[in-house]
Amino acid sequence: ACTTAAPPPQSFAFGPFDVTAHQEVVNSCVQITLHNDATLYVQSVELTTGPGFHHSNWLFVPETQYPGDDGTFNCADRSYNEAIAAAFGGVLFAQSTQSPHEVQQFPAGVAVALPAHSKLIAQIHLLNAADSAIHIAPTIAITPIAQSDVATVLSAISFEDEALGLPAHKDSQFTVDCDLSQIHYQRFSRLPDFKIYYALAHYHALGTGLTLEAVKPDGTAATVYSTAHRVGDTLGGPVAPAFDMTGYTRLRLSCDFTNPRDSVVHWGVGDQEMCVFLAFSDSPANWAGGAISPDPPGDPTVIAGGVMSYQHACGVFALDAHH
Repeated sequence: ACTTAAPPPQSFAFGPFDVTAHQEVVNSCVQITLHNDATLYVQSVELTTGPGFHHSNWLFVPETQYPGDDGTFNCADRSYNEAIAAAFGGVLFAQSTQSPHEVQQFPAGVAVALPAHSKLIAQIHLLNAADSAIHIAPTIAITPIAQSDVATVLSAISFEDEALGLPAHKDSQFTVDCDLSQIHYQRFSRLPDFKIYYALAHYHALGTGLTLEAVKPDGTAATVYSTAHRVGDTLGGPVAPAFDMTGYTRLRLSCDFTNPRDSVVHWGVGDQEMCVFLAFSDSPANWAGGAISPDPPGDPTVIAGGVMSYQHACGVFALDAHH
């Protein structure tokens, strides 16, 4: 049944968190049950955190998944895994690293659909670099639109390159080149033709940029999204106009780093690095993949400027988005 009025915006407080000087928290998760009896079509999400709230990715899952009370819990106690959770439901919001306030706003008529009886779940990463304790009282707010106003329902794209080994005292680039065409054709009897509406990069303090390119069978490439921002800046935003994948068969993710340290830096939290790209598209599938285990990066080639360039094989997965 079509509803005419949009449901009211909702804001949820979670935490609060007290983080001691120089403390890092990586194994905490947060759950918020929405108690929604109908699908919510969310057009914007606003996350207000504060200093020390390093990163979080917010997913939606059926309220029967990961059973337990709302609030903060140890992720391992409920066997929470972000990639598996995304398969159960989908991605709602991705936070830029150390961004204390962020709004993810989609164009008119474009929304993420949260099915009835959903809950939000996120693994949170707290990092207090200061010499004194901090108190964080964050909120997450969602603004739904009326079903009758929805023209496009979004699904998630998530690719990462865990095969990192940033050489000491060098600039380096890590790339995964991911062919979507075979799976897309198997699932939908056609080559990729979806549009990408919103994109977000995630890396840590040594990251200097991320580029996502769409590649045609003849090797011609076009940039879908790129950032040269540093950690603490907003690393996400709308792709405007939306990028049309028609004619392109691959997505190529590259992350750039500068490592001034005496030691090699690998995939991980704390003083280690990440290379992650999240996006929203109108594909009927949620797409995921990349180098999804922390393998050795392999042998580099030296490219312009003395940059050490590493390539790694990409695994691609597709899961039905709109259940």
